[in-house]
Amino acid sequence: MTANPQRDQFYRSIEPESLAPLWLRLKTLVPREPTPTAVAHRWRYADVRPRVLESARHITAEEAERRVLILENPGLRGSSQVTGNLFAGLQLIMPGETAPSHRHTQSALRFIVEGDGAYTMVDNQKVVMRPGDLVITPAWRWHSHGNDTAGPMVWLDGLDIPLAKYFGGTFREEAHERATAGDDPAPLPPIHFPYRDTRAALEAMRTGGRIDSHAGCVVRYLDPATGSWVMPTIATMMRLLPAGFTSAPYRSSDSMVFAVVEGRGVIDIAGAAFDLAPHDVAVVPGWLTYTIRADDDLVLFSYSERAAQDKLGFFREQRL
Repeated sequence: MTANPQRDQFYRSIEPESLAPLWLRLKTLVPREPTPTAVAHRWRYADVRPRVLESARHITAEEAERRVLILENPGLRGSSQVTGNLFAGLQLIMPGETAPSHRHTQSALRFIVEGDGAYTMVDNQKVVMRPGDLVITPAWRWHSHGNDTAGPMVWLDGLDIPLAKYFGGTFREEAHERATAGDDPAPLPPIHFPYRDTRAALEAMRTGGRIDSHAGCVVRYLDPATGSWVMPTIATMMRLLPAGFTSAPYRSSDSMVFAVVEGRGVIDIAGAAFDLAPHDVAVVPGWLTYTIRADDDLVLFSYSERAAQDKLGFFREQRL
């Protein structure tokens, strides 16, 4: 727009009345396509693991309530977010420790990284956790964690904390607030997906030649009762890229968090290349084009806000 002193004076005059001209902000509010503030990034587990273990020297699981090192996106400093809509962190439970029971309206996933045999308790259901397992903590269900084994237990926490905050639906209760009389929770949906089953399904897809050019062999975690994503806001998947495979360029409106389960490779995100090794975590902000090259058989877990985008009609993808 051309300079117009009278118009500029009008803008200044309405500002004290908490008014603003939409026409100056329209293209920012409704852009032609997503413009994420989050940036592509990769956390090397070999670098992060010593820090995770060091945290146990400074605070106990009980003191911290949840001893987690947040994976905070460099483009979102101070936000506690891995993407605009998601949280990610690495949680540590040392031998003999317990993380006290609480519940919250945020939906949570635990993807097991290291250790074998610690447990999560959801309401009255105990789940023993092993590497590569996916454990879901549904919204507003009591849950705690414990480690009866001889070694540390580490898992990737994924939550929809930013979404819950945006919608004004953030609530939490501690164990001491839990009612004991008449506490009869509704049946739980599926909450435990053992890696051995997921890995077998991926191998069956490879054997059957069901290899997508943009993703390799992909398994979605679904609720068998509904056929929908197992979480209401977060979509979870596991994929296998055979050794030597390079995926075709792809982008989608949801932001993806990848965790390496097996193998090595390279992920290229809008021209930024990151090596991948077991237990590394990488983030692909929405609408950035990426490819993945598998040097070995590469198995990747991922989660994103696609489940929410599907419900709201926001999801878009381009197979380039």
